[in-house]
Amino acid sequence: MFNVKENRKRGFKLALFSCFVAVIVIGLGAFTRLVDAGLGCPDWPTCYGHAFWPETAGEVVVANDAYPGMPVEHEKTWPEMVHRYFASSLGLITIFLTFIAIQKKRLAENGPALKLSLFLLAFIILQGMFGMWTVTLKLWPQVVTLHLLGGFTTFSLLWLLTLRLNNQQWAINNSSWVAIQTLKPWAILGLVIVSSQIALGGWTTSNYAALACPDLPTCQTQWLPDMDFKRGFDIFQGIGPNYLGGTMNNESRIAIHFSHRIGAIVTTLYLIGLLCTMLRANIRDYTVVMAKVIAAVLLLQVCLGLANVYFNFPVSVAVLHNLVGALLLMTMVTLNHRLFTAQKIQLT
Repeated sequence: MFNVKENRKRGFKLALFSCFVAVIVIGLGAFTRLVDAGLGCPDWPTCYGHAFWPETAGEVVVANDAYPGMPVEHEKTWPEMVHRYFASSLGLITIFLTFIAIQKKRLAENGPALKLSLFLLAFIILQGMFGMWTVTLKLWPQVVTLHLLGGFTTFSLLWLLTLRLNNQQWAINNSSWVAIQTLKPWAILGLVIVSSQIALGGWTTSNYAALACPDLPTCQTQWLPDMDFKRGFDIFQGIGPNYLGGTMNNESRIAIHFSHRIGAIVTTLYLIGLLCTMLRANIRDYTVVMAKVIAAVLLLQVCLGLANVYFNFPVSVAVLHNLVGALLLMTMVTLNHRLFTAQKIQLT
């Protein structure tokens, strides 16, 4: 067995720390959306022209005069700006990671880490632009959803970079190699399904459809309520109005929420099937441990989803639902990384 610490590449600890910061950014973003603070600051990158937010009575008066249709609400300004500053910090950390990767490349070490770091840096810059458009386009659902997905993607890429820098691989013998190859496409599909469910969740929250079905297992006391899928999933809805609070009718929001529920069922059933396949693969303890971790995270996520409805969507539970969704995505990224970097060894 090799010493993991000795095989880790430079930048591992910083990459791991960046994942922690990314989780905070995702949590703050969820909190900002859930308390309707997405337009807590009507301008960008400042907040009513301030580096933080208006605090004194005089500053509030000036801000209200500048934005008469959007008066200062302190309970909404601080979540938005705290989220912005944590997101900016994540961008700075990525710059440092890229600098480290460039140095390593000059030393002829690990070129793939440089490519991933450069891609991450470009992606975070794009994510910052989506943060700006979220404000300037007044919470246009398409941009809000893409911004949410960008946050999850950033976290996934940072975690992938951390795994690469950790430089730890499964050593698989010949008898288990075929099982590893068989698992690969199913793991990829699992990652796609989890990502799609997260996208559905983003569309649900950006269109304020979380409360469209306040009961379980029915929706609006019906198994199949009236739903308008055409309007609910109209990605070409116009830019212009203020989307704070949403503009869709009830049938459209029910269609979105109902789809998210069906997606949750499909995701759960598929992952259960994947976990059973992993347990039957008989690849020593490798896939067994991963299966147990994924099962635990999946169970927690399902419980949080149910708790959201039963407890009428409390902010704390909804934020945790977002964070555990990120954790579930992380486990799927880990599984795919382990499968695709596994090394076949010849046992003697």
